[in-house]
Amino acid sequence: QVHLVESGGGLVQAGGSLRLSCAASGRSFSTFAMGWFRQVPGKEREFVAAITRSGDITYYSDSVKGRFTISRDNAKNTGDLQMNSLKPEDTAVYYCACGEITRVNNYYYSQRNSYDSWGQGTQVTVSS
Repeated sequence: QVHLVESGGGLVQAGGSLRLSCAASGRSFSTFAMGWFRQVPGKEREFVAAITRSGDITYYSDSVKGRFTISRDNAKNTGDLQMNSLKPEDTAVYYCACGEITRVNNYYYSQRNSYDSWGQGTQVTVSS
């Protein structure tokens, strides 16, 4: 497993931007796919975005496609989620996660049980 710590959450007005970061330690970060999920109270944790081990392929949920960009820097053991054009419905706790996903198929990257390492989460609040 990998130890993950998110940062960068906060309060922003609708239409604004935030950049979340995920710092990894422990096992080699480059051997894991990385994903971002989010959760609001009373709802299940939902998929936001994912990136392959090498960073050459990315996946997004329909709700964030075109607004969010996931990236990673394996040399620095970090991953980012750039969030633009934020909406109030983006308000949630955001989690980064890592998993040994090898299939190039968006189904596996979007499933919570594909990931076995999770960060503690960072709150993102978008005001209207």
